[in-house]
Amino acid sequence: MRLTCGDYTLGFIDGGIEVRKGDRLLSFNKRPMFVTVKTAFAVNEFYDKAYAGVRASGGKIIAEGTLTAPSGSVFAFTDIYEAAGSGFKASRNVKVLEAGDDLGFSTKISFTMAETDDVRDYDIFAPGVWYKQNEFAPDSAMGKDLNNEYFWRMETRYALPLFAMRHLGSGETAVLSRWAADATLPSTDVVRSENIADPKCTIGAIGMSKPESKTLNYMYYGFAVRKEFEAEIDGLSIDYVYPGCDGQMPGSNRYGGLDYNGQAKTFQRINHPVQAGFEQNYAVGILFGQYDGFQPMMRDVWRTTYARLRDKLFEVDNERHYRNGMAILTRYTRRYGDSYGLPFACQLPDMDISCVSFQFGFVGQQPGIGYQLLRYGDKENVPEAFEKGVNVIDFWVRTAMTESGLPQMCYNPNLQGFEPYPHYIRMLADGIEAILDACLYMRRKGEERPAWLEFCRRTADWLVRVQNEDGSFYRAYNADGSIRMDSKSNTPSVIRFLVQFYLVAGDERYRAAAIKAGEWAYENNYRNLEYRGGTCDNLDIQDKEAGIYALFGFLALYDLTGEERWLEGATGAADYTETWTYAWTFPVRTLWPKHPFNPFSISGQSIITIGGGADVYMAACSYTYYRLYLLTGDEHYLDFAEFIHKNTRQSTDADGSIGYVMPGLGHESGDFASQTLQSHYHWLPWCTYVEVDPSSRLYDTFGVYEIADAQKLDPDERARRNRIYDSFGRGALSK
Repeated sequence: MRLTCGDYTLGFIDGGIEVRKGDRLLSFNKRPMFVTVKTAFAVNEFYDKAYAGVRASGGKIIAEGTLTAPSGSVFAFTDIYEAAGSGFKASRNVKVLEAGDDLGFSTKISFTMAETDDVRDYDIFAPGVWYKQNEFAPDSAMGKDLNNEYFWRMETRYALPLFAMRHLGSGETAVLSRWAADATLPSTDVVRSENIADPKCTIGAIGMSKPESKTLNYMYYGFAVRKEFEAEIDGLSIDYVYPGCDGQMPGSNRYGGLDYNGQAKTFQRINHPVQAGFEQNYAVGILFGQYDGFQPMMRDVWRTTYARLRDKLFEVDNERHYRNGMAILTRYTRRYGDSYGLPFACQLPDMDISCVSFQFGFVGQQPGIGYQLLRYGDKENVPEAFEKGVNVIDFWVRTAMTESGLPQMCYNPNLQGFEPYPHYIRMLADGIEAILDACLYMRRKGEERPAWLEFCRRTADWLVRVQNEDGSFYRAYNADGSIRMDSKSNTPSVIRFLVQFYLVAGDERYRAAAIKAGEWAYENNYRNLEYRGGTCDNLDIQDKEAGIYALFGFLALYDLTGEERWLEGATGAADYTETWTYAWTFPVRTLWPKHPFNPFSISGQSIITIGGGADVYMAACSYTYYRLYLLTGDEHYLDFAEFIHKNTRQSTDADGSIGYVMPGLGHESGDFASQTLQSHYHWLPWCTYVEVDPSSRLYDTFGVYEIADAQKLDPDERARRNRIYDSFGRGALSK
């Protein structure tokens, strides 16, 4: 018996499963019924067995059997396989018929890879968790130690619950994914520890494994309890484990008084109870394909799973949300002595100010907020907002420039001076673009601001002066222009500013510098997937924001030149960056009575760095993804643009019903992979800025606040408006 989908056949032979492409065996499972039991000694042993019976019914294949553990526990399996969409679906029911002397159990759907069992022969894609061979991940990440046996992660860690393995030689790829976003809350009266049982857990884990026939449980200080038992191992497999677990992960021996000197690791398991009558029910998607590179595989696998699992659009009035955001920025921008700005952090729900410090970009976004305030104040006739915006820009122009031409990054009004913060190239880009935007806005009003323009020119000249021969820039500098962090991966951050200042100043040096930076970024960020170090408060590791700034940079070069390679780079960066966004949803509880996740969903939040929490930063990209849709005609970009233009609002008091002191407020970030939110529960200026900025740009370009309304414009009119550099800067200046 067999099922066929495209070039791939799922065959059932001798109680096992084979996956073939023509006559070629790609993967198999000789014993598909698999149980891990938590024994009376609280260690985990696994057992597997072939199906006892396989039959066809109504286009589906039903496979059944029972498995008995040495303890006497008996598990009955009923697995239903069917062709579905571009792949297959497996639906599983496991029932405990008899309970022996066991404390818990989990089961697994898996396929052993036939081509090779060396994990180094595969590139991995797990959204927000693992890219290629995780060469740019931190040492604490899954996949950094490829000598492990279990590479499993709770699927709530994944932006979409999928795991893909692409063989480097053949390009053949196997993918497992959760079938539906139907998870429920786990038990809330237990603490997730090393090896617990929770009957309410409906979350799985996805990954790969190549285990030994030994138990593997780590003591609290990292010692591995290993005992051999009888089990057959066929090789490296791709796995869906239910309920989930976090497989071997680097640990830390926090018990300094112990003399254990081994490498500390953890293995956090969740089990279901071994109770007669207890049942598991879950379903997975199974996909196979062949791809000539990692990036086309990533794009196709993501989009296929996205189409099935993407959460519904959040209902929000984006014009109202924009105005609420501007009211927040207006209220909390004020004079501090001789400076103007917003607090660094305020605690929710009442905006209790906990820290005052101004950052040029990144989490502070002070010039960016200054630009938005003066624009809003002028357009909406709100003099307070306009005055505060002008004062913010004036403050930075007046105080931040150094002799080298590199602006200072972090001002502390308590000290009436600057903090010793690194001069991150990414943070520089945020602030200097905003000052140029403010300068051009005032020009369109008929008011020249020569000091603002000169500030931008000195920064642009500094960039040209320090650019490396290969076109790159370093991640961070000292105030005198010397190197502070020598990674080059943030090079795309300043491309858009160089392009835009060229359009204003007409100096070919800036254009040449932008193109040289683009060429470095094309070869390294895009082609090598070296998107790392984009967040200024994290290590130089793989992350989302490096992808965002590559997208901004490549798109600016395409807008400038019309060359297809830059559009290719932009779409590549866009495809990568969106895979960090929680497109699916699962329930999350919070510890606070006033929090948006109580009534709303977590979809639209996005993972910050590999192994990190999630935030709302993808809100900054809705306008850009919409523009990308107009340039490419790719309907997926339209869908994703609208998704992040709406669902990112779910971490805010979007409709005023949450009870925060002002509507539109939201938290900075959090970690909700355990389905209990862990967060600082505070607001930082960037949280509001990244939501008002794309809305203002959408309005300035298309005259609307909703992407759906922009779609109502005549296509030729949309295309004309999308040529945003046609009149940028309104003419060149003398050099």
